[in-house]
Amino acid sequence: MKTSLAVITALAIVIGSPLVTLAQTPPRYDLLLKGGHVIDPANHIDDVRDVAVFQGKIAAVERDIPADQAGKVVDVSKLLVTPGLIDIHYHVGHGGAPLAWFTPEARAHALPLGIPADMALESGVTTIVDAGTAGAETFLQEKEEVIDRAKVRVLAFLNIVGNGMGGGLEQSLDEMDPKLCAATITKYRDIIVGVKTAHYWTKEPWDAEHVPWAAVDRAIECATLANVPVMYDFWPRPERTYEDLLKKMRPGDIHTHVFAQQFPIILADGKINPALAEARARGVIFDVGHGAGSFWFRNAVPAQKQGFIPDSMSTDLHTGDYNVVSMTIVMSKFLAIGVPLDDIIRRSTVNPAAEIHRPELGTLAVGKDADIAVLELAKGHFSYIDCGVARFDGNAKLTARMTIRAGRILYDPSGLSMVEWEKARPQYFSTPDKGESLPARADDYPRD
Repeated sequence: MKTSLAVITALAIVIGSPLVTLAQTPPRYDLLLKGGHVIDPANHIDDVRDVAVFQGKIAAVERDIPADQAGKVVDVSKLLVTPGLIDIHYHVGHGGAPLAWFTPEARAHALPLGIPADMALESGVTTIVDAGTAGAETFLQEKEEVIDRAKVRVLAFLNIVGNGMGGGLEQSLDEMDPKLCAATITKYRDIIVGVKTAHYWTKEPWDAEHVPWAAVDRAIECATLANVPVMYDFWPRPERTYEDLLKKMRPGDIHTHVFAQQFPIILADGKINPALAEARARGVIFDVGHGAGSFWFRNAVPAQKQGFIPDSMSTDLHTGDYNVVSMTIVMSKFLAIGVPLDDIIRRSTVNPAAEIHRPELGTLAVGKDADIAVLELAKGHFSYIDCGVARFDGNAKLTARMTIRAGRILYDPSGLSMVEWEKARPQYFSTPDKGESLPARADDYPRD
């Protein structure tokens, strides 16, 4: 009897061994977003799919991935899952503004343009591009203060003005050194994606130094030396017309603020200016750059009705507009005026990635960084405003429910990825005995 019992025990151990080993096998994926409507224009996906993440990378985009293959499963049914959004017109850091900008002795007294980079995560944005806040003389400060420390990915257009924006030197031609600009881009090519020219001589009389195309020509010279695009923020004048600017722009150059009040987008007869189609045919790119003063429905709505939609959505977020503008609000305005959802996602992901020559972004392709936006499309009555304090009423609105950057859940205000508190693991209910104790958290999925 004892022998039989020993044999049975031994057999049980042998037979049970594989089961024990199987139970200890780590899950195939770290994170699984289950049941969402995936819109990934880069990979021609517009359907219900599951998205799996492993070690910060996209591991699979497939139908019906088993839930038991992932360490954390998030139900995103009835929500949209897209590549992390890309906002190519954003402002971070001080730029050229003096650190003591508020003191009487400061050279300029404008509030620094920059807002916290990680605010972008609240709109499903995982990559922002600073639009020329800093120039060659101030870029290192921006890099050390913001770019190197942000959770969101931060790239930059370098201002042709060495001091950058807001420092009182934007009109100084001796600050516009194409060679210094190009050398800075070359040194930081992994971060700097292009050149920015902005705000040059919008109303003052011309003089021997300040000629109409000085800033534009120097920006183009820098961009040619560094082999990058130029982003233009421009104010037409009789001596430098809008149509002439479009002719100066090279294929791949970016016209931001396209629906601003100062541009003759819509002619007196109600037709769209043919110069836009001619420029687009040559490869010129048109960007929204909404901002506090660069989006008018009187330009956007007639243009959309005639088939002209900007190539990329963007916010121009800065200290003057962050409380009324966001990436999802900009996208929602275009939904309201009739642009299809999948087209708006394209112009918020794969298109801007191509414009800044970063094709590895704006995609849910397997092996790429797991930068993901989970969005909710609400139907109802929503009103939107433009920079001329006019209103447009629409029936749809996009909001971000969760933002994932390189596999880390960095924005989840409604707890999509979180367990109901009463079902949390024991650690959640523990009371730490000292300050450095492990936090009482319901799970340990990376979120910081």
